[in-house]
Formats: sequence, structure tokens, C-alpha cells
Amino acid sequence: MPEVDLAFPRAWYEFTDPADGDQVFRCDLTWLTSSWTCIFGGGCPGIYATSPEAGCCTLGAHFSDRDDEERVAQWVEKLDDSTWERRPEALSSKGSVRRKGWVELEDGERKTRVVDGACIFHNSPGFAGGYGCALHHLAGREGVHFVATKPDVCWQLPVRRTFREVTRQDETSYTEVSIGEYDRRGWGPGGHDLDWYCTGNTEAHVGVEPVYVSSATELVELMGQPAYDVLAAACEEHVASRSRVAPHPADPGL
Repeated sequence: MPEVDLAFPRAWYEFTDPADGDQVFRCDLTWLTSSWTCIFGGGCPGIYATSPEAGCCTLGAHFSDRDDEERVAQWVEKLDDSTWERRPEALSSKGSVRRKGWVELEDGERKTRVVDGACIFHNSPGFAGGYGCALHHLAGREGVHFVATKPDVCWQLPVRRTFREVTRQDETSYTEVSIGEYDRRGWGPGGHDLDWYCTGNTEAHVGVEPVYVSSATELVELMGQPAYDVLAAACEEHVASRSRVAPHPADPGL
């Protein structure tokens, strides 16, 4: 089936952060209880038809801040030629990995370098060390979750966290933190140029677990454990509801 129309009703759930009374979470239950799952290497045609094997790794990853880059740099030092296909591209004349070998500037912002049409950490199909993200494979080898090894934008997608300052009528205020779906519109005007995108396509809504379960580690990292526990309970109640208000139209059977 083609991509669904992205303008559809959603069910939202708001609650005060148990760990911070000045923060309110606004969570998209429609997305978080959907059956979306990443199908990289399992039928994903990639965001560009010219490079289907690269999935969404064609553009490289922008670092959220300096801490994000430094955290990734520590894991890059653990990669070797057996796990990172394009490591030779990042080596200095002395044979050591140099930061400029895997980081580049784009419009003044630091990001992972693009080599041969994909992120430098993307291993091509057939590579002995594993197809796909070298940092993702490294996480498995090191016995950690990939939220530790990959750039923030990589492990967060396609969950989207946004912040907004809200002022009440009594002039008190709070920070609204939205947790929702990073659909193609999240990329700005360039999102319309993507040949394919996963969140609104039925091909990717084949998960055996809903997003709030399959992406629990990522959500805990984004929200904190106390807030995630509240969210999980709300999601369970939403799933159990016979009416299942505002289901995701890309889910099977809809």
C-alpha cells in the first residue's frame, strides 16, 4: 500500500513529569501504540531510490551538541577494520583515526562525514563485519544498547522530542515536552523530496510489539524512567480500549 495521508486524528496524553513539576509531557498515543518497526535490511527501500541499501543513512548524522560528538568519539576509538568498512577513509598518514576523517561541516554544523553516498559509518551489504551501521554493530559486540554508541539523532529516530514553553492564563508557566512521530514533515521542506519514508508506510507497520515497548530504552533515555512508567501505563490502557480511539492508519487491518 502507498504512504498514508499524514493528516489524520491522533490521541494525545498529557501528564506532569513525576521527576519535575515544572515539566509536562504531551505524548502521541496513536504513534506510540502503533505497530511501526524499523525494517532496515528487511525490505526498506531507503529514503532515496538511488541508494536503497543505505536506508536513512545517506545524509550523515548531525550532532545535537558537543557532548553528543564526544560520546560518539569515544566509541569510534573501539572500532577496527573488522567492524568498520570505511575506517581507512578516516585514518591519518600515521594510521590513526582522526576526527576530521569522520566529521564534516555542513552549513556550519558538525555531522558525520558522507562517503560514497552514505554516512561513513555505514557498512555496505556483504561486508563481513555486518551490513549497516558500524556503531550499531559495535553496541552488540560491547554488550550495550545502541543509544550509547550512536549519534543522538540516529537512535532517536523516528521518535521525535520537542520542547515548548507554555504560559497559563495566571501567568505561571511550564515546559511542554512532546513525544511523537518523526514523519517526513519533520525534515522540513526537504522531507517532501524523500522517495520513501517509513513512519507513514504500511510496509513498516509490521512490528510484533507497539512502539512504546520496542523503543522502551530510547523513550526512557528521552523521558526518564518515572515518566516512561506513567506513559507505558497510559499506552496499555489505550491498547486495551475497545474503541482504540485514533489508531494509526498505517497499522494492519485499518
